[in-house]
Amino acid sequence: VQLQASGGGLAQAGESLRLSCAASGSMSSTDVMGWYRQAPGNMRGLVARITSDGSTSYAPSVQGRFTISRDAAKNTVYLQMSSLKPEDTGIYYCAQYPPRGSWGQGTLVTVSS
Repeated sequence: VQLQASGGGLAQAGESLRLSCAASGSMSSTDVMGWYRQAPGNMRGLVARITSDGSTSYAPSVQGRFTISRDAAKNTVYLQMSSLKPEDTGIYYCAQYPPRGSWGQGTLVTVSS
């Protein structure tokens, strides 16, 4: 299955963005799905993940500001990002957790101060 992230853009600190991740094929309902971020000069890291029954977990840096959700009927995973900070800048990808196969297209989020 190919996963493509969208919804990124330019935001000012304090603003919100909503990212979407659409699967080209059927997303397994049992897969744990995650959003990952690669900031400039850094390794790609997990930001949030969600299980098939809706349990969520977040990196400490985004806890309380980001919300991950999924819509199985639409084969889509979302990341609602609020109270954005400049350090949230990066390319955001969605993938299974743990990731497998090749990475899909990410979406760039740039947060200015």
